[in-house]
Amino acid sequence: QVQLVESGGGLVQAGAFLRLSCVASGGIFSRYYMSWFRQAPGKEREFVVGIGWSGVNPDYGDSVKGRFTISRDNAKNTVYLQMHSLKPEDTAVYYCAAVLGSTGYRVPKEYAYWGQGTQVTVSS
Repeated sequence: QVQLVESGGGLVQAGAFLRLSCVASGGIFSRYYMSWFRQAPGKEREFVVGIGWSGVNPDYGDSVKGRFTISRDNAKNTVYLQMHSLKPEDTAVYYCAAVLGSTGYRVPKEYAYWGQGTQVTVSS
């Protein structure tokens, strides 16, 4: 079983920067494809970005491309999400998710492991 714990959320103003972290335990971290999703009130869970074990060529959702950067440190069992130029529409609970293997998915149901989420609120 893999456990995921996110941190780093908060309340910021539009244009600000935040960095989220997700620490994994209970598995061999490098064997998992890691992704970030987000869910705003009343909306479906949305794919944000995903990254394979090597960290090469992450897959970014269109709404965050150019503003968010994902990275991972396999030695620390941690995946990061750097969020620049935050907008009010980025307000959501951000979830870290893991799926065994090298293939990434944009669909939440493909991920077996989820963190508890961290709230990001961007005020205008």
